[in-house]
Amino acid sequence: METMKPPPTHPHSESADVKHSSADAEYQARLLRAIPGGAHTYSRGSDQFPSNAPSIFTHGEGVYAYTPDGRRYLDFAMALGAVNIGYGEPCIVNAALQGMKQGNGLSRPSMIELEAAEKLIDLVPSIDMVKFTKNGSTAVTAAVKLARAFTGRELVARCAQHPFFSYDDWFIGSTPVTRGITHATISETLTFNYNDIESLERLLTQHKDKFAAVVLEPATLVCPNVCGQGPCQGPITGCCSAKACTARAPNCKNFLHEVRELCDRHGVVMVLDEMISGFRWDLRGAQHLLDVRPDITTFGKAMANGFSVACVGGRRDIMQLGSIEFAGTERVFLLSTTHGAEMCGLSAFLATVEFMQKNNVCEHLWNWGARFVQIFNRAAQGVGVSNRIKAGGPACKPGFLTLDEKGQPCMALRTLFMQEMLKHYILMPQVVVAYRHGDAELQLVESALAETMPVIAKALRDGLENYIEGPLVKPVFRKLN
Repeated sequence: METMKPPPTHPHSESADVKHSSADAEYQARLLRAIPGGAHTYSRGSDQFPSNAPSIFTHGEGVYAYTPDGRRYLDFAMALGAVNIGYGEPCIVNAALQGMKQGNGLSRPSMIELEAAEKLIDLVPSIDMVKFTKNGSTAVTAAVKLARAFTGRELVARCAQHPFFSYDDWFIGSTPVTRGITHATISETLTFNYNDIESLERLLTQHKDKFAAVVLEPATLVCPNVCGQGPCQGPITGCCSAKACTARAPNCKNFLHEVRELCDRHGVVMVLDEMISGFRWDLRGAQHLLDVRPDITTFGKAMANGFSVACVGGRRDIMQLGSIEFAGTERVFLLSTTHGAEMCGLSAFLATVEFMQKNNVCEHLWNWGARFVQIFNRAAQGVGVSNRIKAGGPACKPGFLTLDEKGQPCMALRTLFMQEMLKHYILMPQVVVAYRHGDAELQLVESALAETMPVIAKALRDGLENYIEGPLVKPVFRKLN
């Protein structure tokens, strides 16, 4: 499969731009009439993108997405991180098709779901048993239920800096968007800070024997501090952005190890959400590279290259609470989803694992991402704006920051950057690296940055408002629309 095709002829005339704008507006109006929020995921909504972003796509191929009128965009959202190889990868699509031909969903467990469960257990040492479902929210909520059942406690401590764990009330109640959620539910989830073990220890001590679970990701743009060394000093403080992550150095104790020790001391279940890091950092998850063993792990997104597969897995003594074979024990109604073991998705999962093993996909993600970070920051430094816009984070899943003069997140600058990249047919609300991002795509990014960064520099001198062509992008979690 080629990583680069000759770009289509993009009409740049004023009439053509008006036509595209009119079509996008019409599609957006139809979306809002038919779907609350205009999309089935809030992060796909129009408020997350500049005014010149396409409203709708017809299909994706490789690392490109196409509009109804034939515009082609180099995609760095990659289905919100669910695609780590490429859209429509033939061997994975064919595997899913075979699963459908075999019935897709049978009246008893299928051979495919048994093989998929055993494959994941073989891959990830911390997982003794696994239950599949269709999305990450369901999986993390199931982990919380298991933790509560196992400990007999109710409170949940979740990491404040990690943006999303579930659409269920136990999590959403800890965000500003609390309408429709009971006060009792809101009070049951409390937050601690990443790389601040004292903040977690305070919670567990103040509410002694009340916490069932600690829920966090292994890393986002910031990696776990190595104890005694403080945060890494990379392009973004808290991550070196190098392929050989310093937080995974052998015989080093890091923040995740401290969390593990606290959970053991207080009898709390450690839940590691690897929706984003899983099948990117390593086939065995970031937990393998960072040398931590959680009690429960959740995976999803990239584990089936875009097909709907997620899971909750972990220690046998916790997971088997959802079992049925132990006569006389009180039941835990864990997960019971009609399509949780859908054969097309689990066939895609098995094919994804095989493809990743054969093609060293994770190695490619680390290497490509490291090159991206260098190119991005070189472009910013070249026009003197590296203090306001910069890339960094784990190279297999890097990101970029747009900052105001005080070093705080700046939505106006983020809007302008995305707007200018879209003028070069690059969709970059985040940076999701896929296997089919190759040298040609890196060249396209470099060329676009060479024209975008000077605009950023001018706008910072003259006033961002003079360059932004529509409403500012907004955070997903906000009290008011």
